[in-house]
Amino acid sequence: MDAAMKLKFRMYRRGRIYYVEDNDTGQQESLKTSDKGVATRLWNAKNESSILATSNLQVARAYMVASDPHMPKRTWKEVVDFIIGQKTGVNKHRWTSVSKHKPLGRLWKWRVVDTRADQLLTLVKNGTVSTNVYLRRLHNFALDMNWLPWPIVAKRLWPKIVHAEKRGITQEEHEKIIARETNPERRDYYELLWYTGGSQTDVAHLHAEDVNWKDRTIFYRRKKTGTDAMPRFGAKTASVLERRPNSGPLFPYLITVREKDRATEFKQRCAGLGITDITLHCYRYGWAERAAELGYPERHAQSNLGHASKAVARAYAKRAKVKTPSLEEYEEAQRNAAGKVIPLPQDIDVEGQRLGTTPAAAESA
Repeated sequence: MDAAMKLKFRMYRRGRIYYVEDNDTGQQESLKTSDKGVATRLWNAKNESSILATSNLQVARAYMVASDPHMPKRTWKEVVDFIIGQKTGVNKHRWTSVSKHKPLGRLWKWRVVDTRADQLLTLVKNGTVSTNVYLRRLHNFALDMNWLPWPIVAKRLWPKIVHAEKRGITQEEHEKIIARETNPERRDYYELLWYTGGSQTDVAHLHAEDVNWKDRTIFYRRKKTGTDAMPRFGAKTASVLERRPNSGPLFPYLITVREKDRATEFKQRCAGLGITDITLHCYRYGWAERAAELGYPERHAQSNLGHASKAVARAYAKRAKVKTPSLEEYEEAQRNAAGKVIPLPQDIDVEGQRLGTTPAAAESA
């Protein structure tokens, strides 16, 4: 072994047993032998394997440089900046916030190809749920762009994403908020959130032209996902829409307010009423929970919420308490309908409420 080469490990003896210490990390490990000859062979094997790994990495880098000259020097800051450049609107704002996320502060200076799995996992451990979510996305984006030759962290090794428990706003809480709200625009805004289940940003950006009075539908494209949503509305929603402008934005002031400021205003109103653990997004959960409890068909719930995945719709309604009718009752209802597929039987009571079969019925819950 070349004496001029810096060794990865040094060997020493403590009592009768020989140990090695990593010169970079200071981590110590017992060789579990008191025989100096055996210990020396084990020590040399560890250093040689380290040298071999380093030389293999250097060969790999040589190939990478040939295909992408910027790869060896590319930092994670360049990755996040590239992502920000590809985004627009709300998503661009979210990724800009990610670039300022404190738990990821050290990441931006690291070179992508030199980053180790333990470094990323330490950031996740010391960060928040958002750290885990967006660090995964950064890692996968770099991988998809071929800026990484292989995954730094295997998919199964990423810590599970555990979101805080959320609940839907109740009718009692909603009615308290509406009763106290003196600003007509905000009151109608909260009412529309209750009836449509739309996200706070999507509803704030609705225009009169999005409303189809003939078909009684509201059509818009979701800001966050780009998917289409087309909630159908009944009489109560219509009365709210009739109070809004006939052209242009339905909420001229709220459309100009930043998402976090709308959320802060709502939180202040809830605090004044002694309502806790509620955000504007809880209107979305509340709508989905009401729909599930009423037996509202899942495909219609998807259309209203603007989700392409059934799993997402189920996640929104996971807190709903649904009483399933017996197969006997469902079969009887099928026979009475001449074999046609129909909604759940009307005579099944769910948490003291009648089951609805139309959007208007679900809306009145």
